Amino acid sequence: MKTALGPTILGLAVLLSGAALAQERTLVINSFGGAYETAHRKCVITPFEQATGAKVQVTTAYSADAFAQLRAQKDAPQYDVIHFSGGQEIVGAAEGLLAPIDAAKLPNAAELYDFAKANLAKGQGPAYSIAAIGLVYNSERAPKTPSSWKDLLDPAFGEHLVLTDISNGYGMLGFLMLNQVEGGSLDDIQPGLDAVGKLLDAGAIVVSTSPEIQQEFAQNDAWIAPYASDYAFTLRKAGLPAKFVQGAEGTPASFITANLVANRPNQDLALKFIDMTISKSAEECFADALRYSPTNAKAELAPDVAADVAYGEDAVKGLIRFDPATIEKNRAAWVEQWSKTIAR
Repeated sequence: MKTALGPTILGLAVLLSGAALAQERTLVINSFGGAYETAHRKCVITPFEQATGAKVQVTTAYSADAFAQLRAQKDAPQYDVIHFSGGQEIVGAAEGLLAPIDAAKLPNAAELYDFAKANLAKGQGPAYSIAAIGLVYNSERAPKTPSSWKDLLDPAFGEHLVLTDISNGYGMLGFLMLNQVEGGSLDDIQPGLDAVGKLLDAGAIVVSTSPEIQQEFAQNDAWIAPYASDYAFTLRKAGLPAKFVQGAEGTPASFITANLVANRPNQDLALKFIDMTISKSAEECFADALRYSPTNAKAELAPDVAADVAYGEDAVKGLIRFDPATIEKNRAAWVEQWSKTIAR
């Protein structure tokens, strides 16, 4: 009996060992779909697979959905590396869903701007790209080149101004910046709401999504919109004369982060993936493909790419990160106040 079962048991052990090894050489991550995921594969995923021989399994999930999945999987997490663009890493780290990172295990971290790696030890992964929020404008039709957030209130733009609903993440950041230059804060958004009311009275319109912004620029003679740097590039690819400029008072920023999920067996491999993500070459690739601002100080961008992003030490000094936790706590109430303001 023992002799007969020996080969079966041995074969099963080999199979289990092989399955475990395969699991250890497979990373599960999320990406954001569409053009972003195409760039993600080109800039990080494929080079990582080629360099390590590991396989990267990609689940398409935006930040909020990915975070909800991470929370639901708390006792048996499925992601190894999870990417966020809405600040969810702050909450995830506080809840113990993300693992602290030893900066010494990320050789490329030494090249990051300080703000991009400030809270690794707390479990907040490094920021590897930034969507800078500023002023997207029609370089042929706008009566002047904007340079300040207060230019949004210039009557010269009037009915040619497009605002984005604050249910949109970029729209929220643009609104909070307008609120700040008008004297408001995260404790008081009324100055921003008052400014929006004046803009609507002057003929500004509100849209909900980025494709609607493109429609307004293409068909309805829009001249200016507070929005993200990458979208000026999108408009130009569509044949529109769009440019991006940072407002003099500062630039709200959406940080895109790569985070190490807690309680997973292959964290060394995951750290190698995160390290490649923050490398000079990967960040240059993301900037070229999507016009995201690099956080690696060694990144070198072509002049046409650099013109579309917050690039270089001086430019990133103007980046403002409104506290994601405060935004999340107040989001529902702010949206309700916003909706009452634009209901006219």
